[in-house]
Amino acid sequence: MRQFSRRRFFCFMAGAGAATGVFAALRFGRDQSHAPDAGGSLHAVNRTSWALGSDVSLTVLHRDPKTGEAAIDAAFRELELIEDIMSIYRANSELSRLNRYGALDDPHPHFVEVLRSAQAMSRRSGGAFDVTVQPLWSLYSESQKLKRLPSEDEIATARQRIGWKQLHISSSRIRLDGQHSAVTLNGIAQGYAADRVTSVLQEHSVAHALVDTGEISTVGATTEGNAWRVGIQHPRDREAYVLVAELAGRCLATSGDYATTFSDDHTHHHLLDPRTGRSPSDLSSVSVAANSALEADALSTAVFVLGAQAGIDLIKQTPGADALLVLKDGRSFATTGFPIHHA
Repeated sequence: MRQFSRRRFFCFMAGAGAATGVFAALRFGRDQSHAPDAGGSLHAVNRTSWALGSDVSLTVLHRDPKTGEAAIDAAFRELELIEDIMSIYRANSELSRLNRYGALDDPHPHFVEVLRSAQAMSRRSGGAFDVTVQPLWSLYSESQKLKRLPSEDEIATARQRIGWKQLHISSSRIRLDGQHSAVTLNGIAQGYAADRVTSVLQEHSVAHALVDTGEISTVGATTEGNAWRVGIQHPRDREAYVLVAELAGRCLATSGDYATTFSDDHTHHHLLDPRTGRSPSDLSSVSVAANSALEADALSTAVFVLGAQAGIDLIKQTPGADALLVLKDGRSFATTGFPIHHA
């Protein structure tokens, strides 16, 4: 069941002859100095599906369409594995079993890797990023069904169940302390999935690809030799974008107050500060370009929760990372190195 969708990207392919993402258009570039195939013999193979609470779209460019298809087959098998491990919507996933029993023996290495990365981001962000925030999400979701917002007492009770230091991780066992504590990976799993899919595609001799798992990863270039271009959704206009990012080897993730809302004015939404129990009031969206999709995903959430000033400080402390911030009043600004496409 499609219970959660974080954002949309607008993906532009140059000369590949196929559309990608939820909304896409063809955009033909002229600069062929870095063209992956001067003879124009690359074939586009595209497939879309649904995974980890988001639309998924994979586009592969390869001289042999059968090789491209086989690579995408392998990538979707990897996505299925990640779903079996990290989906909060699958009752028997490793994540669901951890939440149900409070402990998990013999966890998959993928699970261990993601949780360790999450803990590292929690330390770096002073707890602004916290995968144990699930009790708050559950509270707001259940309150929405009753057509109300949570009370102060309910928020206080939920916050008592949250704390990233309650999560203990080893290669053989994961333990979650605290009664009624629970983990969600919605702020990091999609990025990890994009990284894993990209690795699988490269293992199958794919040198040029656009991966959209809800977060974006790119490999190589379009058939015209241009960097992959991705439009970042405007937080107040579903059919518009703030700007177009040009990704040359970097990944992109966005966190916004519009994806899942608990109030019509975007004051209350799925991005929750574990330290206050409420949605931050500073920003409408945060987009992060980074060296990995996992890092971009976690950073976009952390920056959103921290707010503009502290969030930018965190970005500056991260090699290879840049950010685009859209404030509640509609103003936007980006760090110097954010990969803006200039037409």
